Amino acid sequence: MSSRPAPFPTLPKGDVLGTYDTYDEAQAVVDRLARAEFPVKQVAIVGSDLRTVERVTGKMTYGRAALAGAASGLWFGLFLGLLLFIFSPSQNAILYVGAAMLIGAGFGMLFGIVSYALNRRRRDFTSIHQVIAAKYEIMIDPSLTTKAQDVLAQPRQD
Repeated sequence: MSSRPAPFPTLPKGDVLGTYDTYDEAQAVVDRLARAEFPVKQVAIVGSDLRTVERVTGKMTYGRAALAGAASGLWFGLFLGLLLFIFSPSQNAILYVGAAMLIGAGFGMLFGIVSYALNRRRRDFTSIHQVIAAKYEIMIDPSLTTKAQDVLAQPRQD
């Protein structure tokens, strides 16, 4: 690793200071180096063996589809209503925000129900997608490896 940051997206090069099972463990090591005034700009946490994990959160129903659609429509309506509020000289502009939110929620609910009805047999569940690394390596500039090992060899001063 050089002192000048490499243009993204390139993989960092250097020595592997350590390998950890979780990101939190790797982050704790970098935090410990930072507290010891170590030049952490020369450190990178690299996740490898990436896997896509889809966690099923429940069964999709018309009610859930309507609620999710209404919620997203409500946010979109709030955004449009605030634009109207900002650019409208009217004193009733705050009513525009409420009306836009209600209209957005209504259209969102309708869109959510129609979308679920069209895809019902292909996907009858809700889920969350995540990309998770199987291991995390701390990569460091080779000229700083010994210094980092010395810092980590000292007892913690929490």
